[in-house]
Amino acid sequence: MTERWITQPDVEAYAAAHTTDAPPQLTGVEADTRARFADRFGMLTGRLEGRFLKLLAGITGARRVLEVGTFTGYSALSMAEGMPAGGTVITLELDPSHAQVARANIAASPLADRIEVREGPALETLATLEPPFDLVFIDADKSGYPAYFEEALRLLAPNGLIVLDNMLRAGHVLDANAREEGTVAIQQLNDRLVDDPRVEVVLLPVRDGVSLVRRRQAPA
Repeated sequence: MTERWITQPDVEAYAAAHTTDAPPQLTGVEADTRARFADRFGMLTGRLEGRFLKLLAGITGARRVLEVGTFTGYSALSMAEGMPAGGTVITLELDPSHAQVARANIAASPLADRIEVREGPALETLATLEPPFDLVFIDADKSGYPAYFEEALRLLAPNGLIVLDNMLRAGHVLDANAREEGTVAIQQLNDRLVDDPRVEVVLLPVRDGVSLVRRRQAPA
């Protein structure tokens, strides 16, 4: 799939330069991920979105966070950083090599006691979980997003927030003739979410597109 910028590269760089720095450990996780997984480095959340996730965890006052797709632990660590003491992040990872690296990165963090990595197929693990989760971040295989979203909504606290990454698919969601499985799944999910009477959604052009979703609130 050919990559393309969502925002102009110089605007992206300016936004990153004017975003609060990540702590040194996360900078190290980013560098290590680039070295270990050069062919998959684009999967890393990165500083701009990582700081965004930290703020969302803080703004929502999240005490229980669920993540679908751990990779090397950067986003889980980012969200844990924004949570109050006693908060918990459960993060799900299918790939054993990713899970091993993530566990090592988490173990090296002062936030290690807040994060639990669960390895295996996400839908199988999701079926074993019970609500409520205050914040759910989905960043895994794109063809699985529709099923992950339904499970996330089942598990979501009444005032909770679901965050879905890569919802613009490098701009390929604009292609009405798209055939790539992940892109088609995201196109269909975007169309469903905006018409879903259960939820309200905002799709933001942050990095590769981030959708914020919550249950519809009754009028005051």
